Amino acid sequence: MTRSRTRTHVALALLLLSAGARPALAQSLPDLVTTDTLRVCGDPGNMPFSQRKEDGFENKIAAIIADELKVKIRYYWLTQGPGFVRNTLGTGLCDLIIGSAAGGELVQHSNPYYRSAYTLVTRKGEFDDVTRLDDPKLKGKSIGVIGGTPPVNRMGEVGLITAMKAYAPYQLDPSRKHQTVSAEVIADLAEKRIDAAILWGPAAGWLAKQSGVPMSVVPLLQEPDRPPLTFRIALGVRLEENDWKRTLNTILRKRRTDIERVLRDYDVPLLEEEGNKLLENPAP
Repeated sequence: MTRSRTRTHVALALLLLSAGARPALAQSLPDLVTTDTLRVCGDPGNMPFSQRKEDGFENKIAAIIADELKVKIRYYWLTQGPGFVRNTLGTGLCDLIIGSAAGGELVQHSNPYYRSAYTLVTRKGEFDDVTRLDDPKLKGKSIGVIGGTPPVNRMGEVGLITAMKAYAPYQLDPSRKHQTVSAEVIADLAEKRIDAAILWGPAAGWLAKQSGVPMSVVPLLQEPDRPPLTFRIALGVRLEENDWKRTLNTILRKRRTDIERVLRDYDVPLLEEEGNKLLENPAP
């Protein structure tokens, strides 16, 4: 939720959470696209998706692609959000976005390389048996959610709006305490400022584990198809770059096992390609 990310991804606000053009425009624009470098558009502070240390799972996936191409990686950093695609791919500053919700119109997408869902996150032992948003146990509870994301509509349908705590989707204050809005939500849950949270699964799994408080992260797999709470994630390239897309599709097929391993290492809830069912974890 890329990173969703966190981290998005067009109008979904999954992984593209805040932005402006100035950081990108301050970097020099390459004269030519070189064949010895994978130029990646990345968010410098959007864990678990990506950051400057290159230790997010989208960084790891970029490294797999570069390894297959036998080239080095060069990042162009810009906080994801409004203007991200226009000021990165759109200016020719870089050639690839790792983690874009398939189906959007701003970029051309590769074949999806994973599918995930929004999740209900709770402190372990409090709502462990809740798997649906219409569960009566959630009535009247303070539930954190990022404003403008798909779960907000579903919460309205099942009567969870009254006590909902909506978080602004963008963090523009440079003195903010948390790296992302999702991290702020999880911190509030850990400190009992809210009773539960509904977050994009690829962010929620890792952040919950990092919180220091035992938490349950339950993918919302029993909700209606509309509004959608599951999404396919792909690589984003420029609209006219069909050969580049085909090259990436070949790499995604060849290195599928390696990519899945990275996603599981970061506790990303993975779904089967069709149907709302978790993808089985292959035997070690």
